[in-house]
Amino acid sequence: MKIFILAVIALSVLTALGCQNTNGQDTKRKLSKPAAEWKKALTSNQYHIMVESGTEPPYQNEYWNNHEKGIYVSAATGDTLFTSDDKFDSGTGWPSFVKPVDPKKVAIVTDNSYGMSRDEVIEKSTGLHLGHVFDDGPADRGGKRYCMNSGALKFIKKP
Repeated sequence: MKIFILAVIALSVLTALGCQNTNGQDTKRKLSKPAAEWKKALTSNQYHIMVESGTEPPYQNEYWNNHEKGIYVSAATGDTLFTSDDKFDSGTGWPSFVKPVDPKKVAIVTDNSYGMSRDEVIEKSTGLHLGHVFDDGPADRGGKRYCMNSGALKFIKKP
């Protein structure tokens, strides 16, 4: 009986800890502006992705198959985040890059949503969600895959 009671207590503690945040994301991520201000500044799709940490469908987003030369800037701030020189076809259906233009412009935070632990990429100056980074990128280019949401980016074609 004591083992059963201890098991119930342990399960209760684990459940309580696991449910502290409804979407499972690290609550340390702070936005530079209130969500209501971002709602006015962003499109509904940009808001869903960047503020609500949404994800667009693979192969049904603007930049997954973009092969033009240029830069990718934040849809919120216009800061340059990625370049076409660092973009590669990951086969995932999302725009993927081997690295950001300036690592100081992004931050990596823990994302425990959907029953898994991933490394979330946020725009450092705003706290807005951009996508995730994985360790399955091209080995000869650093091994990282920055898997971004097209809705968090704007593409500026190189003249």
